[in-house]
Amino acid sequence: MGNTLKTVFFMTLLTILFMLIGGMLGGRNGMMFAFIFALGMNFFSYWFSDKIVLSMYRAKEVTESDAPELYSIVRNLAQKGGLPMPKVYIIQNPAPNAFATGRNPQNAAVAVTTGILQLLNRDELEGVLAHELAHIHGRDILIGTIAATFAGAIMMLADWARWAMIFGGGRDDEEGGSPLGAIGAIVAMIIAPIAALLIQMAISRSREYLADQRGAALCGNPVALANALRKIAYGVEKMPMDAKPATAHMFIMNPLTGRNLMNLFSTHPPVEERIRRLEKMVYGG
Repeated sequence: MGNTLKTVFFMTLLTILFMLIGGMLGGRNGMMFAFIFALGMNFFSYWFSDKIVLSMYRAKEVTESDAPELYSIVRNLAQKGGLPMPKVYIIQNPAPNAFATGRNPQNAAVAVTTGILQLLNRDELEGVLAHELAHIHGRDILIGTIAATFAGAIMMLADWARWAMIFGGGRDDEEGGSPLGAIGAIVAMIIAPIAALLIQMAISRSREYLADQRGAALCGNPVALANALRKIAYGVEKMPMDAKPATAHMFIMNPLTGRNLMNLFSTHPPVEERIRRLEKMVYGG
């Protein structure tokens, strides 16, 4: 419940930030244009992101005859969790990782790399897939889309403010200019996008903790999921995946780990903390 409340809190914070920045700029028309444009982009992403992402990583859908053990694990977990059977995909990539996608449980898919299939034993793989099904159950794709809508709109407002300053945004509030003048525009340009990014990351991290917790409960083996995370973290460190930064948040582990300094702004919580929380479910402390 704690992580759910955190998500609600951060979503509310994003909404308030959006309204504040809109008020600082004073341009109601510009604010609405930015919001509608961002909403349109994310609506498209929400409906088609699964096909785009699966195609991006050349994921191949498999049947039970193609991958009997993998398919069996997903089917058993889906039945146990009361979820429709998602489509199952395999990505030909030696880096160990997995993700779930789809706009709702009725249109969901789980994808795993060949690397993770080779690295994990059955119990650990079951823990990973339970984590991904927990994302599907929690409708995290929808939550992420809403968060991205507000964050995207805030960043568009920042761009609006920059161009307003360049081309003389010193109009009064009634005409749509910033009531706080240059100060308001500077705040909108610099502070707002950073704040939106940090809030979006906080939402993503809260959903990861929640998926770990729910996934561990679904598979009934928190230690197996913890061991899987430990192995995946080591594997990703040794062999980062050639992944797009825009899709990094979808994977169970940041696929870019060890390859750039943007890990400081990772959408994933520290793996050590994730493991600690999972082991606490069994051992306490």
